[in-house]
Amino acid sequence: MIEIKNLVKHYGQVVAVDDISFKVKEGEILGFLGPNGSGKSTTMNIITGYLPSTSGTVEVAGYDITTHPEEVKKRIGYLPEQPPLYKDMTVTEYLSFVSDLKKAPKSKKKSELSDIMELVGLTDHRKRLIDNLSKGYRQRVGLAQALVGNPKVLILDEPTVGLDPKQIVEIRRVIKGLATDRTIILSTHILPEVSMICERVVIINKGKIVAEDTPDRLSASLSKIAKLNLTVKGDKDKVLKTLGNIPNVRYVTMTTKAEDSVFKYVLETGSDKDIREEIFYKMAEIKAPILEIRPTAATLEDIFISVVSSDGIKHTEEE
Repeated sequence: MIEIKNLVKHYGQVVAVDDISFKVKEGEILGFLGPNGSGKSTTMNIITGYLPSTSGTVEVAGYDITTHPEEVKKRIGYLPEQPPLYKDMTVTEYLSFVSDLKKAPKSKKKSELSDIMELVGLTDHRKRLIDNLSKGYRQRVGLAQALVGNPKVLILDEPTVGLDPKQIVEIRRVIKGLATDRTIILSTHILPEVSMICERVVIINKGKIVAEDTPDRLSASLSKIAKLNLTVKGDKDKVLKTLGNIPNVRYVTMTTKAEDSVFKYVLETGSDKDIREEIFYKMAEIKAPILEIRPTAATLEDIFISVVSSDGIKHTEEE
């Protein structure tokens, strides 16, 4: 559905996007991540046609954004981080205005807008001025305008920002439901959200792609970062010192006190060597019984920090 080839964007001498290529399949939800200044927003603006590229191509449903911009824009709904809202309009007036801008069929306007408002939970607020809505509901209006015209591609930049926990769950459900017949690129700083919603992740840093794969495969490729959760009974200072002296332990920290003389620890190793047996014997030496020891897979936060602070890892999904 979306194919980006050798995309480059210069701002004077600054290279914001540096020869990146990736594809997004029809019906896929892709997490597009990167730290501030990574080139992420620039890339999304090029895909939507808001910015021209210096070189490279972007195709949406077979149409090139440079040679067929109108055809591409018809097929894209875009929710920027700051939704472009006219606060002196009611929700219905604004969505009707957006529908006219997008040249959506007038015969279907009323039913389409009604369905969209029902989908994103705005039906009861359709007559309210946008200026009087909470930040969370303004975000819903922004999502609603991206859906006007029934685009087959949605590009969502921080779609849950400003929402309360209940609203976040609802919007996640909506986004997953939209993917049944749409392709979605989702950018967010809430990394657990990516794990819950996205089937594949592209991480960009300094204008280059540094990781590309499913969250599970990325986690497996970083198996050298092993975390262990321990519950140990005994003197916490002695336990911390003993664990910290074990080879390959990068750090160890005491997290909580479970009960009298029982503490929980998180330990990270710098290799894929299993050191649980060594931990057992070291704790036995200081007479600190282990009540629980449990490995934890690398989280998306671990992956993100690792790839943006190193050369990164890249995996291409099988065709």
